[in-house]
This record gives sequence, C-alpha cells and structure tokens, in this order.
Amino acid sequence: MVPTQMDYIHIISNASLMVKFVLLLLLFFSVMSWSIIIIKTRYIRKAFKESNIFIDYFWKSRDLAGAFTKAKQLSGSPVARIFRIGYAELRKLNPSGKPGDEVIPDESSPSLRQGFSGTDNVKRSLRRAINTEMTRINQMVPFLATTGNTTPFIGLFGTVWGIMNSFHGIGQRGSASLAVVAPGLSEALVATAAGLAVAIPAVIAFNHFMQKIRVIETELHSFSADFLNILDRDILR
Repeated sequence: MVPTQMDYIHIISNASLMVKFVLLLLLFFSVMSWSIIIIKTRYIRKAFKESNIFIDYFWKSRDLAGAFTKAKQLSGSPVARIFRIGYAELRKLNPSGKPGDEVIPDESSPSLRQGFSGTDNVKRSLRRAINTEMTRINQMVPFLATTGNTTPFIGLFGTVWGIMNSFHGIGQRGSASLAVVAPGLSEALVATAAGLAVAIPAVIAFNHFMQKIRVIETELHSFSADFLNILDRDILR
C-alpha cells in the first residue's frame, strides 16, 4: 500500500506544470464540493427535523400565539419561519381588514371573525416568505451541478495534455518505448481519475439535495395553504 501511494506522489510531483495546475484546480472543486455537501446535509437535516416538530405542535395546539412562540424557538425550520412572517402580517390587520395597529388574533372573538375581510396581505407575505426560503435552501447547491458538469472535462484536458507530452517525448527521442511513453500516460490517467473522483460525489449529492429541496418546497406550499384555510374558516370569517 505504501509503495503505491509513493508512486502516485512521484507521478504528481514529476508531472508537467499544466497537469499540476489541472490537479490543483480539481482539488479546489473537490474541497468546495465536500464543504457544501457537509453544510447542506446538516442544514437540510435540521430543517426536516425542526419542521416536523413545529408542524406536529401547530396541529395539536391550534393556538396561533402559542405556535408563534414555538416557531421562534425553531430557527432551523423553514415552515416555522414562513409561519412567523404570516403571523406577523396577520397581527398588522385591524378589524376592518386594513393594515394598521397590531392586533393579536383571538380565534374565540366573534367580532374578529366578522371584522376581517380577507387574507390577501397574508397570502402575499407567505408567497414572499416561501420564495425567500427556497432561495436560501438552494444556495450553493448549483455549484455541485457545475462541479459535476465541468470537472470531467477539466480532467480530460489533463489527459489530452499528458498524451501530448508522450507524443512529444516520442518525437524527441525517436523511440516509442515504454520508458518514453509511460510518464505522459501516467499523468493522463491520474488527471482522468481525479476528474471523475471529483465529479461523481458532486453529481450524487446534487441529485440527493434537489430531491430533498423539492420535498421541502412541497411542504412549505402545503403548510401555507393549510394556514390560509384556517384563517379563512376559523378566524377571518
């Protein structure tokens, strides 16, 4: 195992300047990709966990003031964040349905049910909040797609350059022996393997994150619709 590792180090240390640059560029993509994978894995895991906690609490309590207090405790939940924004907009409505002094809704107040005329402001606030959350969740994820699409070609460029060096060595020495061809081919194979090693985890992670993000987006829209239905049915009418 040690000799093999030393062989790779020897190949890289004796590679041409261009191949070294290619490998350094691939190393940059790899470090960035794995950093994003770790960050987004933690972020999405926390988002799912805290959103489930908040949704369970919301449907069990049906107390908007209590749910708002709970939502402030769950800072990692996208669902809790859009609820806080929607609830804050709801508090700005006065009994005539116009923005004005802050009023904390009380589901048991008949006058409040009869006074509110609509939920347009709340709908707009929830829509903006969902767009903001989706922008936040999607941050850095496109870099994984860029890595998966570009690094194989970067590695291929290193491959072509290594082969060119091999043919150049053949032309200079007038010999096609293995000793002449092997160094350039080794560079080429290392660059190809490095490009694939960077691209494959990035593509897998990108597809995984996009599937999770679609689930979160669906959850946000579903909760928004349910919240507006509760306002129309139990509070604003």
